[in-house]
Amino acid sequence: MADMKQEEISHPPMDQLQGLEYCIDSNPSWGEAIALGFQHYILCLGTAVMIPTLLVPLMGGNAHDKAKVVQTMLFVTGINTMLQTLFGTRLPTIIGGSYAFVIPVISIIKDPSLAQITDDHTRFIMTMRAIQGALIISSCIQIILGYSQLWGICSRFFSPLGMVPVVALVGLGLFERGFPVIGRCVEIGLPMLVLFVALSQYLKHVQVRHFPILERFSVLISIALVWVYAHILTASGTYKHTSLLTQINCRTDRANLITSADWIDIPYPLQWGPPTFSADHAFGMMAAVVVSLIESAGAFKAAARLASATPPPPYVLSRGIGWQEYNAFALYVNNQGIGLLFDGLFGTGTGSTVSVENIGLLGSTRIGSRRVIQISAGFMIFFSILGRFGALFASIPFTMFAAIYCVMFGYVGAVGLSFMQFTNMNSMRSLFIIGVSLFLGISIPEYFFRYTMSALHGPAHTRAGWFNDYINTVFSSPPTVGLIVAVILDNTLEVRDAARDRGMPWWARFRTFRGDSRNEEFYTLPFNLNRFFPPS
Repeated sequence: MADMKQEEISHPPMDQLQGLEYCIDSNPSWGEAIALGFQHYILCLGTAVMIPTLLVPLMGGNAHDKAKVVQTMLFVTGINTMLQTLFGTRLPTIIGGSYAFVIPVISIIKDPSLAQITDDHTRFIMTMRAIQGALIISSCIQIILGYSQLWGICSRFFSPLGMVPVVALVGLGLFERGFPVIGRCVEIGLPMLVLFVALSQYLKHVQVRHFPILERFSVLISIALVWVYAHILTASGTYKHTSLLTQINCRTDRANLITSADWIDIPYPLQWGPPTFSADHAFGMMAAVVVSLIESAGAFKAAARLASATPPPPYVLSRGIGWQEYNAFALYVNNQGIGLLFDGLFGTGTGSTVSVENIGLLGSTRIGSRRVIQISAGFMIFFSILGRFGALFASIPFTMFAAIYCVMFGYVGAVGLSFMQFTNMNSMRSLFIIGVSLFLGISIPEYFFRYTMSALHGPAHTRAGWFNDYINTVFSSPPTVGLIVAVILDNTLEVRDAARDRGMPWWARFRTFRGDSRNEEFYTLPFNLNRFFPPS
């Protein structure tokens, strides 16, 4: 080892990830782009179905209500994604439903004034209106942080060293949605995982007419094959005498979406009625907004890397965070169709964040094209309007999505770890900060999760419901805990002489929009809008 030259054992740090077939501003052929967009649409269905499946029954809703919420979530996701790729960060990211809002939403569901309503449908409608009102009010936090540049100022305390645990935990922190879900139906989940890894990695060089079809469409092919296999198991009566939980996770006919969905249904603002507003509900929801903001910031960093773009500067992050929440609020206040949407206005039952699984798919396919994601947004809008056709795809067992998540979340976690190349990992300070941040970022949320599962309430359980929601929501998010620990340690522990160890010389170019010439190529607004919204 001592005789080896340095260039033989080292890999120089790279601003942009190499090996992608298409980067953010290059595009495959239209036929390939359409097929890839449909694949992204299929992948985002897991979250779009799972969140309403969890929340709607608790709200008193029936199968038809769940189908309508799923359609609404997909419709809003499509428009949010289109706006984000055009006017937000312009990264190839899908803006879908967020699990961060589940805790405050459940608190609203358990509100005595709503829980005492005896008629289930009335309780569902009134609860949805309360959730809408809380989302609309709490969006002010993200608007302020985004468009006032406060989030950009806060991000100046970040360094590559501090970003390692945050971005890594955006992926690795979702481990509960991976193999633990596969274990609920191993006979479907495990073949799905093995087949997907085989197609996307071991057989990726197999080509049809000089086209790597297995690598590009491994998600579609593996889902189609295992879906048919799962349907055969269902039709043959394999699960007739199994437990209800097994049937829900294994059968292909338990979603009740196809028969419950309308043939054609266009979601529209205030479709559940006028929102109702409560200070307690709004304060509790603000914690989820902050968590969503942090998770989105980490996801944007990962998306930029897997799209072979430079790290988005603070101005671009602020623009993306602002668009993620601004549009619907503007629509609600001004009655103008600037954004046409917002989760609180349309009533999706939850807020929005960046879809982590779709970021992982950028790496799996090696396609980081913005156009592909925009086409995917078109599929979301189209199939949300044609309810029963969309419900057909949405009835895919969630166990199959969990198998794909094992790979996709792993990709994103690895991208976070790749930021270590810009830091000094031979420094004990660096090892301490990354190690402690990663460990506590996993350990603390796991404690909150297990406590909640056993006690049926979070560790924070005072008479102030909004305070409980704040604490339980913030410390149940691995990226948020990782950010808090990493930023505090990185900015207080031997900071004076640690700039190079932290990776700040490399990071300095990407702290301003004009710090690197490539920023204009990747992040400039379309239609020459930078004249009216100049970078600050």
